[in-house]
Amino acid sequence: MTRTHKLVNLAGIILPVVGLVIAVVVLWERMVGPTELAILAVGYVLTGAGITVGYHRLFTHRSFETYRGVRYTFAVLGGMAVEGDVVAWVSDHRKHHQFSDVEGDPHSPHVGYGEGLLAAARGLWHAHSGWLFSGAGRADQTRYAKDLLRDRGLRVIAKLFLPLVLFSLALPAVAGWLLIGGWYGFFAGLFWGGAVRIFLLQHVTFSINSICHVWGRRRFASRDESRNVWWLSWLSFGESWHNNHHAFPTSAFHGLRRTEIDPGGWLIWLLERAGLAWNVVRVPPDKQARKLATH
Repeated sequence: MTRTHKLVNLAGIILPVVGLVIAVVVLWERMVGPTELAILAVGYVLTGAGITVGYHRLFTHRSFETYRGVRYTFAVLGGMAVEGDVVAWVSDHRKHHQFSDVEGDPHSPHVGYGEGLLAAARGLWHAHSGWLFSGAGRADQTRYAKDLLRDRGLRVIAKLFLPLVLFSLALPAVAGWLLIGGWYGFFAGLFWGGAVRIFLLQHVTFSINSICHVWGRRRFASRDESRNVWWLSWLSFGESWHNNHHAFPTSAFHGLRRTEIDPGGWLIWLLERAGLAWNVVRVPPDKQARKLATH
C-alpha cells in the first residue's frame, strides 16, 4: 500500500471525527432541530442501503438480481458512503469470507496478535479500522472481482469514487442551505448530513468486522468467530446478524427470524414486490435447522 493510500485512509477516518467535534462546537448554543436530524437520517439511510444492499448483498454475494439502472444506483450510493469504491470493497469482502478468521483474512481480530488483553485490543483495533492502513491481506481485484471489472458501468463508477465523496458532502450542504437558510444552513447540512453521517456509518460498518467477530451469540455452526449482535441491527441495517450471514453468505436476508430486525432485507423484499428484484436467495427452515450450533 502506498503512502498516499495510507494518508487517504487516515483522512477518511479522522476528518469525520473532526467534523463531529466542529458540529458540536458550532451548535453548542443551539438545540439541533428536526431539519438537521432529517438531513442526517436521509443521508444515513440512503448511503447505508448502498453499502448493505448494494455493495454487500447484491455485488459481493449476488443475493438477488435486478435491473442495470438499480445496480448502478446502489453502486453510486455505496460510493457516497465513503467506504471505498465498489470494486475494492467487494474484493476485500469476498476474500474475508474465503479466509474468515484465519491467515489471509484482511480484517480478522484473531489472527497474528497472540494472547492477552493487549493482544486482544490490538486485534480489535486492526479489525475495526487498522487494516485500512496496511496492504497485507488486501484482495487482488482481478482475482476477487472479475465479474465487476467486466461491467464497464461499474468500472466507471469505481473510478469516480472521489467525485462521489465530494457530491455526498455537497448534497446535504445544499439541502441545508435551502431548508434551513443561509451559511448557517449550509454548514449545518455539511456537518450533520456529511461529516457526522460518514462518521456514524463508517464506524457502524467497521463494528461488523470487529465487534461481530468478538462478542455476541453464535446460533449457527461456522468455521469462524462470526457472532450475532442484536443491538446493532437497526443501525447496521441487519448486518449485525453476522453469524447468520456467515452461515448462509448468499442469503438476501440476514435476519432469519421474525424478531431479527433486518432493514436491508426489508428493502430487498420491497424491491422484489415492486418487480425490481428477482432470484432472491432465501434459506429454507430445514436447511437452517441442519446447521444449528450444538453449543
